[in-house]
Amino acid sequence: MVVANMLVRGMLVGLLAALLSFAFLKVAGEPSVDRAIAFETQQEQAKGHASEPELVSRGTQAGLGLLTGVVVYNVAFGGLFALVYALAYGRMGPYGPRAASLLIALSGLVAVYLIPSLKYPANPPSVGEAETIAMRTQLYFAMIAISLAAMVAAWTLRNRLTRRFGPWDAALIAAGAYLAVMVVAYLALPGVNEVPETFPATVLWQFRLASMGAQAVMWATLGLGFGALAERAEAGASPVRLRAV
Repeated sequence: MVVANMLVRGMLVGLLAALLSFAFLKVAGEPSVDRAIAFETQQEQAKGHASEPELVSRGTQAGLGLLTGVVVYNVAFGGLFALVYALAYGRMGPYGPRAASLLIALSGLVAVYLIPSLKYPANPPSVGEAETIAMRTQLYFAMIAISLAAMVAAWTLRNRLTRRFGPWDAALIAAGAYLAVMVVAYLALPGVNEVPETFPATVLWQFRLASMGAQAVMWATLGLGFGALAERAEAGASPVRLRAV
């Protein structure tokens, strides 16, 4: 499959993932966002601060704004997923298109979201100081960069150790090495905790679970959908063999 065709397929699967993620967030995520905004409004009113006028209405934010952001995010990740697949397929081991796609998706979910979120979990819009946005963003992306680099190194280590230790033992050693690197990064990077003590814990965890769910929807769709398309493309590209009658 040509890389350009892979990229198109990845972006199309990313669009499907965006629609599924949008539907999920509308049901599971927006209620907690509304509660977080209501909490922030109550806090501001208690301090005697006047409510600032909305530049964009809440309805637009929860509708067209959310859809636009989710589509851009998922389609971009779909394209990146296709490029990673093009580089990794055949180098990860004797896996077919579906298995390779699922392994890349699982590795991406762990490296890009799950592990970094243990250090810097997602917070509702009303949580966090405006003055620390840049710092928090830099720390979060630093954690993602370290996690991705460690994941790539772990797969490389696993491939090099497979002949000596076998696939399972090599995978366990590589996983241990990845976790060791991430523990060091977790301890080295500063923590950030700006959640107010009075913020409802239920709302916080509902938001974080919704964020995790949206990521799971995206990566599962990319892994399953792209794998199916890659397998069909590979089967279609196979040469036709003629048998003598």
